[in-house]
Amino acid sequence: MNAKIFVTGGTGGLGSHTVPLLRAAGYDLRILSRSAREDTEGVEYVTGDLLAGENGANIDEALDGIETVLHLAGAQKGDDIATRNLAQAAARAGVRHIVYISVIGADKVPVGWLRMKAAAEKAIEESGVPYTILRAAQFHDLTLKAVRTMAKLPVVPNPGGLRFQPVDARDVAARLVELVAGPPAGLVPDIAGPEVIAMGDLVRSYVKAAGKHRMLMPVRIPGKAGKAYRAGDNLTLDGALVASGSWTDFLAAHVG
Repeated sequence: MNAKIFVTGGTGGLGSHTVPLLRAAGYDLRILSRSAREDTEGVEYVTGDLLAGENGANIDEALDGIETVLHLAGAQKGDDIATRNLAQAAARAGVRHIVYISVIGADKVPVGWLRMKAAAEKAIEESGVPYTILRAAQFHDLTLKAVRTMAKLPVVPNPGGLRFQPVDARDVAARLVELVAGPPAGLVPDIAGPEVIAMGDLVRSYVKAAGKHRMLMPVRIPGKAGKAYRAGDNLTLDGALVASGSWTDFLAAHVG
């Protein structure tokens, strides 16, 4: 039996794919949750909030006896603070390996959410704990949520030059399990889907699959963020690990 792994975000979307794979690989897990949950075979739940800091989250106690941390939890705000709190607690606990899921373009695209992910990466790098960071493209389910919301409008804005490499969360989960099993490797090659798709084509494919019709209106993303997106700074066109799950297959399985 492998050593117990501490997992944040184990009850979320990516965690729902990753946790079963870890259990199948023989790992016992200690999963951080904001609300109380009943333990199951091989899975222990602890309650805490990483944003609460050292005194409010009981993280030091939760990390007792843990050698590996898999940090999957993320949020639109405060992810850098939560990650710093976790990394500092991991250093105090003598954790030997932090595996963190980040986002492609975190260090290149000047928008608030990606800057926060870059700050979270830096917090791990500066913690003194050996680490592995995997940057992933946007997950299929999050891409679907975005285009479904956009398609509610009678006329859908179509940002020129904006492209994505949507990736199946199951492929990302499988890669994370591989990284957990290996030694700390620093920043590893990104993982992306097999297709680079323009935002407009993502919307068109969704409305077609859903049996809808929408007009698209070209718009321009202003400023430095627009320049970065048009340059493809949110993409990894060379050197990425290319996952197998395609957007087309995902749509066929989830829409219609």
